[in-house]
Amino acid sequence: MSFADTPVLENDVVRLEPLSHDHRDDLAVAVGDLSRTWYTRIPSPEQMAEEIDRRLARQAAGALAPWAVVDARDGRAVGMTTYLNLDDANRRLEVGSTWLGRAAQGTGINPAAKLLMLERAFDVLGCIAVELRTHWHNHQSRAAIARLGAKQDGVLRSHTIMPDGIARDTVVFSILSTEWAAVRAGLEHRLAAR
Repeated sequence: MSFADTPVLENDVVRLEPLSHDHRDDLAVAVGDLSRTWYTRIPSPEQMAEEIDRRLARQAAGALAPWAVVDARDGRAVGMTTYLNLDDANRRLEVGSTWLGRAAQGTGINPAAKLLMLERAFDVLGCIAVELRTHWHNHQSRAAIARLGAKQDGVLRSHTIMPDGIARDTVVFSILSTEWAAVRAGLEHRLAAR
């Protein structure tokens, strides 16, 4: 079993499917104007096929595991998510390169998808740590990561140069295997209360 494998993961809220060009049209509609967000990298509708190709090529090289996020209610792809920075020797990976269309935000899809991804990381792949990273200015993402139960490890200052030339400060969060039981309980409680 490889960290780059992408089996179907599902619950009653969301289905994570191996990313493919079959998802392109739904994703192009779902992304809307999110690609204009200055502090993150989200493909525009016109760039969706290229982004799918990029993620699939990196998966073929063993560098990441990309999924389409599919709303279980209607079967439409509403976003993307990925395991990246795969480090199976040290039993670590990052959950990231995630975006959800505006209509899917606040619906429970994000915590339901994160529950599936964390279950696979900790219970199947045997990870000892899972990272989540975001831009310092992405306050919505930072709050969502904290609500998952991840702890902030620190800030990597001027970590990445964005396409517009601005240096990104990257906020690093993590969940350790010793924290997984509490994080799981919190996510399950959130989903049961929705």
